Amino acid sequence: MLCSKCKKGDTKVVDSRENEDGVRRRRECLSCGHRFTTHERFDSPRLLVKKRDGSLENFNRKKIEQGVVKSFEKRLPNENKFRELIDDIEQKIFSLNENLVSTSTIGKIVSKKLKGIDEVAYLRFISVYKSFSSAKSFASEAKKLIRRKNVASQRD
Repeated sequence: MLCSKCKKGDTKVVDSRENEDGVRRRRECLSCGHRFTTHERFDSPRLLVKKRDGSLENFNRKKIEQGVVKSFEKRLPNENKFRELIDDIEQKIFSLNENLVSTSTIGKIVSKKLKGIDEVAYLRFISVYKSFSSAKSFASEAKKLIRRKNVASQRD
């Protein structure tokens, strides 16, 4: 690493701290004594998303965040829980170890996570994901959710 002051490459790391974006390092130049900070970001593998129309685009975490925010509409969990949810979804997608993933696969992962957290957010999400065209479709999915919940509570 080159010193930001004297441009010599003889530096040492004084302190390292991980944050949500990567690693922050304090460095000291062994030539001139100047201290400076560097920021390193984690490089995630390139992942392409195949859309319904067959087109491809790069994976974009922001799109998942936006979809989940809309699903929670005024019911959003606190910031830490929200980040944790998005991190879990992203980790699950990348753990598939694929270079190409469909929007359908992403939708299934998101809906499964939402179902376990907030039923209303789940229903809102799948109404868009599955392109519900009527209240009947919405009601049918809500009934399935209620039936599954009743069966699960009878087992306990």
